[in-house]
Amino acid sequence: MKKSKSLMFVTLLVYVFLIGPLLVIMAASFSNTNYLKFPGEGFTLRWYEQILQVKSFGSAAKYSLIIAFAATALALLLGLPAAYALNRYRFKGKEAIKGLFLSPVLIPVIVLGFVMLRYVVNRFGLPALPSLLIGHTILSIPYVMRVVTSSLANFDFSMEEAARILGAGNMYTFFHILLPNIKSGIVSACIMAIINSFNNVSLSAFLTSAGVSMLPIEMMAYVEYHFDPTIAALATLLMVVTLGVMLLIEKTLGLQSVV
Repeated sequence: MKKSKSLMFVTLLVYVFLIGPLLVIMAASFSNTNYLKFPGEGFTLRWYEQILQVKSFGSAAKYSLIIAFAATALALLLGLPAAYALNRYRFKGKEAIKGLFLSPVLIPVIVLGFVMLRYVVNRFGLPALPSLLIGHTILSIPYVMRVVTSSLANFDFSMEEAARILGAGNMYTFFHILLPNIKSGIVSACIMAIINSFNNVSLSAFLTSAGVSMLPIEMMAYVEYHFDPTIAALATLLMVVTLGVMLLIEKTLGLQSVV
């Protein structure tokens, strides 16, 4: 009984540690004061209206969404076949190739950003958008690889063999047998990659340029010169949208089945 109460207390502390800061931000976003304060004074929605008045937020959000979805699509095109090959076949250098695909999560992102800027962007004169796309794709590949690999580990490859014995071709087997059985894993991988790309700061700070900026960078720049609750309102809005998307996908695809 004593151990049970202790476990409940520790669990409660963990929840407070994780959710507490989010609740503080949400409460501050409705404060009627002209500066960030908790607990706030009064109630207002004007800080949510203020988000629409800051034009740089809209432009940066557009670029963040474009890069996040494009980088995730490219990471899926590269990571899905790689994850399939690494799980399906045995060949020399398999572990080395696997380590290469997963290496971006082992390298500090700020180091990756500097290397991209110094040896890719400057040397080849790449514009900001292609540079951001390449960098975010590199960051997204490990997320796609790890989640898809976990899904493939639970897939019975004998189903492929049975389909081929019955006359199905390789493309038909891949798209009609394999992909439907790991669709939840693919969706989960895409969600993780999109969120990671959208929220990235360290890499984006090195690769953005005048006229092309990401939303987290614009939020940091806004906080540097303003201390009103607009940022709290924008952060709350992003949290609500993310939660809504997760709930929608949970209802439609049933991600509870993903390991």
